[in-house]
This record gives sequence, C-alpha cells and structure tokens, in this order.
Amino acid sequence: MRTAINIHEAKTHLSRLVEQASTGEEIIIAKAGKPMARLVPLAPAVKPKKLGLLQGKIGIAADFDAPLPADFLLTGSKP
Repeated sequence: MRTAINIHEAKTHLSRLVEQASTGEEIIIAKAGKPMARLVPLAPAVKPKKLGLLQGKIGIAADFDAPLPADFLLTGSKP
C-alpha cells in the first residue's frame, strides 16, 4: 500500500512513518504536492553461507580419479 504525505507532516511524525514502512508500507514524501522521496522497508539481510556443513559426513574414495576399466569404456560402436 502507498501513502503520500507532505514533508512537514513527515518531519512531525517520522517515528510513526518509519514503523509503518518497517511493516511493508511504502510512504511517499512530497513537497508542495510533488513527490520528492520514498520511505520503504529495508530488504532482509542475507545470511552468509556456512562452509563445511557436511565435513566428516561424506567421503570420496581414494581411487575416485583412477582410470576406468577397459570393459566399462565405450568402444566407438553404437549399441
């Protein structure tokens, strides 16, 4: 929802307007009927990713990068 308010009233009721904006309301501040500024809520802070959540819970085989057996490799002929 948008609310338009003149600058004098905005100065008088700034605390109330900030509370309204924090609940998601957009407030337009105008001077002589001309929109001059917009008061909007801040975007929620993005939490940094925590690395190593699976440390010690998964493992990789020691030979994971070893060559594949010859009978497993495709030969060039189509099935």
